[in-house]
Amino acid sequence: MDISQFNALSQAQAAEILRACLDVQTWVSAMLAARPLPDVSALLASAEELSARIQWPEVAAALARHPRIGETPAGDSAEASWSAQEQAGVQVDERAAFAAGNAAYENRFGHIYLICAAGLSGGQMLAKLRERMTNTPDDEHNVVIGELRKIAALRLERLF
Repeated sequence: MDISQFNALSQAQAAEILRACLDVQTWVSAMLAARPLPDVSALLASAEELSARIQWPEVAAALARHPRIGETPAGDSAEASWSAQEQAGVQVDERAAFAAGNAAYENRFGHIYLICAAGLSGGQMLAKLRERMTNTPDDEHNVVIGELRKIAALRLERLF
């Protein structure tokens, strides 16, 4: 897709694409309001600036769209394909460790473990999970928002 195609989409079509990158309604609405954008650099800069405003209460929908690390994403959507690509570093023999780690993480923090998995090995993601278990809930909220922002940027770059 190029920027002119994105700018020409209906609000609903553009919102659907943006939600696949980052399902935070205030961010999606602000990105829609920023259209038309002159070029991809402006789109990425707007996305970065607007994602810096995300607050924890807004992230529930975004987390709900992400599969647990180590699980096969369901469906054939672009998001499922992206998640599978992003989690390519997870090996079959690491799935049990992820299942246990995910359960412990969710028990501690009340939400799924999220990491921008692109380019990371399963071992690196497991090490980060264990490291993050020592975070306070507030610190972990900030980490999760940062990871969501990285994922959104990566997905937008893939689209354009």
